[in-house]
Amino acid sequence: MNMNNNNRPIYIIAADIRKDWSKPYFGAVPYINALLTLNSLKDYYGLDSAHTIIIYFLSNATSWRGDMARKIKLELKQIIK
Repeated sequence: MNMNNNNRPIYIIAADIRKDWSKPYFGAVPYINALLTLNSLKDYYGLDSAHTIIIYFLSNATSWRGDMARKIKLELKQIIK
C-alpha cells in the first residue's frame, strides 16, 4: 500500500468524481458516497477499509470515461499500489 503523504485526500478525489460523472452507474454510487467520507488509506467506512472501497469503486466505474476519468482512476490506482 502506498502511504505517500503527497496524495490528495480521498474525499477531494471523490468530489471531483461526483463533479465530472453526472450520471454515475448505480453500482458505483454507494462507493462514491463512501469515498466522500474518507481522508486516507488509513480510514474505514463501516468495516471496509479505504483500500477495499477504492477497489470496489474502480470495479464499478468502467463506464465512466474521458480525460478526467482516466486521470482519477490512475490516481486512485497509484494510491492503493
